[in-house]
Amino acid sequence: MKNGITNVLIVGVGGQGVLLASEILTEVAKVMGLDAKKSEVHGMSQRGGVVTSHIRFGEKVYSPLIPSGESDVILAFELSEGLRWIHELAEGGTFIVNDHKLVPPITATGKFFYPEDAIDRIKARVPGAKLVEATDIARELGNPRLVNTILLGVMSQSIDLAEDTWLEVIKKMAPKGTAELNRKAFLAGRSD
Repeated sequence: MKNGITNVLIVGVGGQGVLLASEILTEVAKVMGLDAKKSEVHGMSQRGGVVTSHIRFGEKVYSPLIPSGESDVILAFELSEGLRWIHELAEGGTFIVNDHKLVPPITATGKFFYPEDAIDRIKARVPGAKLVEATDIARELGNPRLVNTILLGVMSQSIDLAEDTWLEVIKKMAPKGTAELNRKAFLAGRSD
């Protein structure tokens, strides 16, 4: 945290819930009376492309973009995307990654390769990286789309925002009919 501002970078691929997670985090910060801004990149997100979201919150935030190398938290929904963005983590920052691989179809051409050693490379760069089996937890809860809420639960342990506010916002923003399941997913991540 620099100048009283918390910088969170959320990364993944289209369809994983990166955008909803960033909306929830931003709303939690606002409900707690903080100035919060976010910026997203989701060009080919509907086709499994890269999705990133910068979220910044604090007493006063002037820009939604996180300065290079100043992310206090990186929340990665997929291993190779986590590895791709790891250089943006601030010294002493928190790195949380879902232990899940989404190998893009383009690797079949032989021109691009999925990093099979992604976990080793992440741990070499950030020894304290938190590897979360969020996909498995989501399946156990009965819905693989809960990964984003589980990861938010894990991340909530690293940032100073009240648990009851998280739960209030998740209840309000969860897709219709999924509020209770998303509450359970958040608490499962929070206890991980």
